[in-house]
Amino acid sequence: MITPADEFPIHQAPLPIAWPTTSDRNFYDRSYLCAHDRSGEIFVVIGVGYYPVLGVKDAFLLVHRGGETDTQTAVQLSAAMDDDRLHQRVGPLAIEVVDPLKSLRVTLAETDGIAAELTWTGLFDVVQEQRHLMRQGTRVTLDAQRFAQVGSWSGRLVVDDDEFTVDPATWIGTRDRSWGIRPVGEAEPAGRPADPPFEGMWWLYVPMAFDDFGMVLIIQEDPSGFRTLNDCTRIWRDGRVEQLGWPRVRIHYRSGTRRPTGATIDATAADGSPVTIEVDGTLGTPLHVGGGYGGDPDWSHGQWRGDGFAARVTYDLDDPAVAGRIPFGVIDHVGHAVCREADGTEREGWGMFEHASFGRHDPSGFADWGAVAP
Repeated sequence: MITPADEFPIHQAPLPIAWPTTSDRNFYDRSYLCAHDRSGEIFVVIGVGYYPVLGVKDAFLLVHRGGETDTQTAVQLSAAMDDDRLHQRVGPLAIEVVDPLKSLRVTLAETDGIAAELTWTGLFDVVQEQRHLMRQGTRVTLDAQRFAQVGSWSGRLVVDDDEFTVDPATWIGTRDRSWGIRPVGEAEPAGRPADPPFEGMWWLYVPMAFDDFGMVLIIQEDPSGFRTLNDCTRIWRDGRVEQLGWPRVRIHYRSGTRRPTGATIDATAADGSPVTIEVDGTLGTPLHVGGGYGGDPDWSHGQWRGDGFAARVTYDLDDPAVAGRIPFGVIDHVGHAVCREADGTEREGWGMFEHASFGRHDPSGFADWGAVAP
């Protein structure tokens, strides 16, 4: 199956670009982008995914607005995958690569009252994250490569009767591109139960933009606190890449919940001096409520919904039926941070604070699925 992408010298295997090197049904290729104006009143998430073995592509745009009525609205789109991977489009939503690794244009033609014309500009070079690998017994459940970037946004966003002017002086966000293997599409047969059984997950992802550098932190721990992924990098404006060691993290939770308000991150600069990042997060946006990420019962990435599928769904996050499932997935927050160097220098940053903690996590004092912060 030869496609337009095969015209370019980008092959990594003796196969057409349309054919992944694995026939694993869970192979995926995805873009994630988020945006906010630092106010804690609005948070936007955009995603586009391709699933070559399933023959499906899909996209979504998620808008969370706080206030007296805490609502989250999703535009969900799905289509049959075609041969064109050079122009990312699913129905009315498209991502155009204007300048690779530097600038993107995201558009959503008016769909049930939601529309967007947005331009992304990277503030620093992209960061290549460490490869992320997870197994359940002998089976690979996740094997992914990602790059991440912090940047600013410009353009316009329309949500029903409200139009937002997206000013790059205040609108900021993060993006990542990832590809590899992760659970997608319809649920597979369960097979033999996991042994040992899945007991929980602890996850932290903090990409931030400061005046002089961008920072990307990504950590995953198992229930005992054993760190299975540790990657903390800052990239300076002149292109220097600095690893910040093995950060120690304290998540600040609301009492009686696992909903975080922020975190204290103690990292180490390349010269061995301490670097402390105080993070606070507002307007927590659950990605599994309309965004299709793990635990979303309404919309799952890679599911076949029919060619040309489009739907708009609005969720009341105070509805007990919705609120009850929020703690059991990944939540993205409007992120603010202060980075303090050993010499007392402080820098303010903005970006995204993403956290998930469910099931057992010994370092946090969570003994089981029902445990919460004191």
